[in-house]
Order: sequence, then structure tokens, then C-alpha cells
Amino acid sequence: QVQLVESGGGLVQAGGSLRLSCTASSNHAMGWFRQAPGQEREFVAAISWNGGTTYYADSLKGRFTISREIAKNTVYLQMNSLKVEDTAVYSCAARYLTPSRTRTDYHYWGQGTQVTVSS
Repeated sequence: QVQLVESGGGLVQAGGSLRLSCTASSNHAMGWFRQAPGQEREFVAAISWNGGTTYYADSLKGRFTISREIAKNTVYLQMNSLKVEDTAVYSCAARYLTPSRTRTDYHYWGQGTQVTVSS
């Protein structure tokens, strides 16, 4: 059983930045996904258990950065140059050791944190 808790969401103006955190009860490969109203949940970024491998959605690469602190079982998502289109509920998820871009590869999910970007 892996428990995940996200934090760091909020309201920010377009062009601003937010840093999301996800703390897990143990260390695993982690992924970030997001879901906007009326949209399917989409992949954002993922990181391996040791931080050695990272994946990003092509449309977000360069603006978002995923990292982790292994000792804290915590993964971060630094979001820069935010756009209105980034508004969504952001959720973190955990799986074995290897990161994945596929939602169904993840077995454990947090409750999500709302990110709202205003124009």
C-alpha cells in the first residue's frame, strides 16, 4: 500500500510559476498527470525511483521539470511560464521502479491538487 499526498496547487497568473509536491509513504517511480474539466486525464511527467530517468509530455517539455528527494519519498513538479491551458487537477501516481507515460501503468494515486491559471 502506497499513500500519496499532493500539495502546492493554487491560483496563478499566466506566465507565473508553481511548484507541486507529492509525498509518498515509500519510494517508487512516480508520475504526474492532469485532468481539465471535460478532458481526459493526460500525462505530464514521470521519474524513476532513483531520479535517473525522466519523461515529459512533448508539449510541456521545457516549461515543466520533475525532480525528487529520495530520502523524503517526495517528488516535485516545477511549472514555469504557466498558461491558461495548464489549468487542471494535477495528480501524482506511483508504480514499481521504472517511470511510464501510460496512466494505467500506475497503481497508486493521490487525491490531486488544483492548479488554476488566470489570464
